[in-house]
Amino acid sequence: MYTKKLLITAVFALLMITGAAQAGGDVEAGKTKAAACTSCHGENGEGVDPNPPLAGLEEAYHVAQLQAYKDGSREDPMMQMFASQLSEEDMADLAAYYATLGKTETLTAAAPKSG
Repeated sequence: MYTKKLLITAVFALLMITGAAQAGGDVEAGKTKAAACTSCHGENGEGVDPNPPLAGLEEAYHVAQLQAYKDGSREDPMMQMFASQLSEEDMADLAAYYATLGKTETLTAAAPKSG
């Protein structure tokens, strides 16, 4: 049991270190690339229920999460599909952009679907 906890902690630390090394992307490029994220995470990264806000996330954390979706260690079919198409540079750019946005307290309600 102790070994399992130690392994999980080590993997998480490694992801954070890797994420930190990848951080430092281009904010303007990230803003452009974030267009694909807005329908689920809001125009300003505020989150659209039930999807979480991205605004204000630390770059290293954001990169680590995208890498986890891409390598399959974090599961969500939609996010895995999007992350699988991202390069390391794309991830760093998106993380840099969202880190510049202020954190939000609440989620935006999803717009009703027509039809």
